Amino acid sequence: QVQLVESGGGLVQPGGSLRLSCAASGIIFSIYRKGWYRQAPGKQRELVAAITSGDKTNYADSVKGRFTISTEYAKNTVYLQMNSLKPEDTAVYYCSAGIGGYDYWGQGTQVTVSS
Repeated sequence: QVQLVESGGGLVQPGGSLRLSCAASGIIFSIYRKGWYRQAPGKQRELVAAITSGDKTNYADSVKGRFTISTEYAKNTVYLQMNSLKPEDTAVYYCSAGIGGYDYWGQGTQVTVSS
């Protein structure tokens, strides 16, 4: 069965950094598009960063220049490096892996940016 397991969330001060990881099992990760999404309380889930099977990346305007998505196919893992974090980055972060019209989702990891 397919599993996506996120880790690396936590509490960080404004200006700090975190690296989220998403380890996949049960799929050939390299052929899937991968993405990181987030959902803050009372808001809709939004795309933060995505990477295609050809390693083309795109980012939400709000995180460009601060966040970097990358993959390590040997470990079937996708990362989200988050730098210069702001309080408005506080949310539950989810990873996804999709192919065709179907997406798999992880359970989410909480990121809280606060002093």
